[in-house]
Parts: sequence; C-alpha cells; structure tokens
Amino acid sequence: MQHTILLKQGTVHDAVHKTPYVADILVEHGKITEIGPLLDGEGAEGVQVLDVSGLQVYPGFVEAHCHLGLDGSAIGFEGADYNEMTDSITPQLSAVDGLNPQDESIRLAMEGGVTCVAAGPGSSNVLGGTFAVYKTVGKRIDDMVIKEKAAMKCAFGENPKLCYKENNISSRMSTASHLRVMLSRAKEYLAKKEAAGEDVLKQPAYDPKLEALIPVIQGELPLKAHAHQANDIYTAIRIAKEFQTGLAIDHCTDGSLIADDLAKEGYPVAVGPTLTHASKFELKNKSFETPGDLARAGCQVSIITDSPVIPQQYLALCAGLAVKSGMDEFDALQAITLNAAKHIGVESRVGSLEVGKDGDFVIADGNPMVSDTQIKYVLIDGQVTYSAAR
Repeated sequence: MQHTILLKQGTVHDAVHKTPYVADILVEHGKITEIGPLLDGEGAEGVQVLDVSGLQVYPGFVEAHCHLGLDGSAIGFEGADYNEMTDSITPQLSAVDGLNPQDESIRLAMEGGVTCVAAGPGSSNVLGGTFAVYKTVGKRIDDMVIKEKAAMKCAFGENPKLCYKENNISSRMSTASHLRVMLSRAKEYLAKKEAAGEDVLKQPAYDPKLEALIPVIQGELPLKAHAHQANDIYTAIRIAKEFQTGLAIDHCTDGSLIADDLAKEGYPVAVGPTLTHASKFELKNKSFETPGDLARAGCQVSIITDSPVIPQQYLALCAGLAVKSGMDEFDALQAITLNAAKHIGVESRVGSLEVGKDGDFVIADGNPMVSDTQIKYVLIDGQVTYSAAR
C-alpha cells in the first residue's frame, strides 16, 4: 500500500481562498503535509506520483445531513433503518449500530466525490438518536467513522405530528413539550449523578435515554434540528437557548423569509433537499435561491441532499443549481466542503485542502457543480478510491 502520494500541478480549489492556484500537494500517511508550487518527490522510493496537470483539484465533498447507509438501495424487503417507529423519543439510539457499508449507494456517493458524510436517524422522532460522521470507503463501519457521536437528532413540524398522531403527538406544542420534558429530566438526572458521586447506592437508576442526553445538557453534543418552517426554526432556537445547548438547523426551507434573523442568531444552517417536489405543506417555500439568500445575509450555509431523498452522488449538482439560482460559486463550494465540515464538527480533518488535514480529494476535468464535468479521481486518506480510467 502506498503511504505517500504526490499530486502534480493541478489547479487547486482549496475552499479557503477564493482564487484557485496551480500547485503540487504531498500526502503522507493519509495527511496533507505540503502544498507548494513545485515539490520534490518525483522518482523517490515509495512515492506515488499522480499527474493532475490540466485538472481541477477540490477537497472531498462533505454532506452535513443524510441517511446514507441507513436507507439506500435494496431495502424494500425489511425496510429502512433510519427511524425507530415504536417510540417517538429515542435519544439512546446510535447511527453506527445501523449503518451498512455494503450498501452500494455508499460506493456511488464516493464515485460522485462525496468522501465524508454525517448520517443518522431520520426525522419522525422528537428525539431520534445520534448522528455519526464517516468516510465513504470501507467494509466495516468502525474503521470508517471519524466521529461516532456528532449530534443529537431532534425534529419539529409535520413529521412528528403525522407519524405519532395516534401516539401522544398531534400538535407542534406537543413536540416542543416532549423535548423540554426530556431535557429537563436529563438535567435532573445529571444533578443526581453528580450529587451521588462515587456512592453507587445513591446513584439514580440507570436510564439509557437520559444518559444519552447528558452530553447535550453539558454542551458537548449539539442538537441537530429538523426544521423546515420558520416557526419551527424559531422553536428550535428558543429551546436551545432555554437549555443552553448547541444547535444546528437542518433543512431550513423557510430560510429566505428569516435570513436576517438567522444571521444574527449565528447558528449553522443546512439547506435541502431541494431537488424534489414540495411534497408537504411545510415545503411550500422550497427554492434553490434559499442557500444564496442565507449566505448573502451572513449565515454559515451548507447544502444537503438528505440522501436517499436525493441520491448522494448529486450533492455537487445541488450546489450548482444553487449557483444557477444566484448563489456565489465560492459560497456554494464551501457549502459542500468547509461549511459542511463545520456544521458537523469535523473541520479540523476535512472540508478544505490545508496542511494537516486528511488527504481527501475530488479531481475533475472541470467544475464538478456543472453536470457535464467528469470526475477523474477520488482520493480518501491519500488513497485513490476511484479512477475514471478503471
């Protein structure tokens, strides 16, 4: 196995600097160690040289919200694994226990340039469980995960109402109330644990749901809020402030209507899936203009597919459609690279081409956000995982 690879003379779009530049990039043991105009190493023992002159070099694309590996191809027989439909409150669930690396949709995502995703429980449950972040190559999820617990999924709006309307939720007020109750119980549970100290006889009875919420209460694990409609977004913000938790807003369909407020609040927003019909009432303002409106207002914007709602490999195409609808091209690139990595808390490893970061690359013959561009290579951790020549 090659441990060192030198990418020669590609046009680098690093997702940090707006202007691309021609450079060599050296990757050793999976990490970028040098970026420079002309680096030594050609002909050196153990160095694989990849001539990418005339090609465009991008960071591997990052998806901030999807269900890849929990719902994809050939799942009809037994059903998908991204929602636990027996209980509306399941914070104790962990995505890594359901992710299936053998699902071919993961391979297709990688071949489309998506090298890192945040995937987890769906949007039916008030509390759904934890999202995991993983690379899109491998056969064992334990070896693919780079962050096992990235965020705690919660949901607002139509989904909890419709899925649990015969089981204790029939209004937005009920959803918010259930979430508040669980967060309040988790605070109380944590206080009792801390007061008991090492005395096991004084410890509260073990509760897996409350245990799972302790990192949320302590500010270590953000809430990942499914919220389309403006009132649901405001409710998510209200609750996050009440309990002093972290928060990321996913979907944000009404974002254009409240872009100025969202910019002032400062929470990261992920927009999508937009390449679909407005299939329910809360999606009536769905538009590819939304990411650009939010970015111009000053928000940290990601673009998402919500795969399999949109097949994961079309993430870059969704960014391109946002550009077509008025988004700045560099903002759109950051929306599927650096901003997405920040949204899920892995920006120290992925999302841009910088020394010290993982060697994840998309190398194409043009702009990958344009449909007729061909991806020539994909690299993950410095290894060529896809080559169009093969």
